[in-house]
Amino acid sequence: MMDLHFNQRLAAGYHSGSQISRVLTEDWMERNMFCPVCGAPVLGHYEANKPVADFFCEDCKSDFELKSKESKTSTVGKKIADGAYGTMIERITSFNNPHLFVMTYANWSVNNLLVIPKFFFVPDIIEKRKPLADTARRAGWIGCNIDIGSIPESGKIFIIRNSKQEDKLKVVEQYHHILSLQKTDIEGRGWLLDVLKCVERIPKNDFTTQEMYAFVDELQQKHPDNNHVQDKIRQQLQFLRDKGFVKFTSRGHYKKMI
Repeated sequence: MMDLHFNQRLAAGYHSGSQISRVLTEDWMERNMFCPVCGAPVLGHYEANKPVADFFCEDCKSDFELKSKESKTSTVGKKIADGAYGTMIERITSFNNPHLFVMTYANWSVNNLLVIPKFFFVPDIIEKRKPLADTARRAGWIGCNIDIGSIPESGKIFIIRNSKQEDKLKVVEQYHHILSLQKTDIEGRGWLLDVLKCVERIPKNDFTTQEMYAFVDELQQKHPDNNHVQDKIRQQLQFLRDKGFVKFTSRGHYKKMI
């Protein structure tokens, strides 16, 4: 079992809250975290300030970024601050982004840790922040927030939830189950994730294409260049059916399998 407590002795000599958080959370990851992609028992730690990632798996060569924040609640929240907006968009569109670990902690102890696979990222979930003021040290710099609330729940794999550790094998199995949703073009990825999110928002397990058509206006706004939204919904439902995420039960009727 993981020790959920940070080694607070490492904070000695640091005065910045962000530095203390970084040192303690990264140390905890090095001591406790396995690779959620292949199950390797430890992750390597890149040297400080590497622009692409924080951790790596020596076995499967996966890269990971860690974002953490203090939170007194049991929820992860909907948004998390990240780095430069332009860099983040470039990573996503070039398929060079790492998997993302999101950690929340309270009283110097982990209460939530999840991993979001890199193929669940699209530009729409990256929110541009206002440029830094002219008086700031990095005047004009534009950061971003990751809107993790817009990511389908299927793409959020919990390792620790409400201070309770999930089974390691379950974590790896869940990753490989959703790996089948990986798409190699941004537009196709965006449509799939948007439709999957709509499926998850229907409150019952059995649903119809007519119920999915209730999201047409919303999807049209997100994809203004496509005038065949109903066709795209049916196309993505077929893809989700082929991957085992929904089941076709009768004409126009489906059942969630996620």
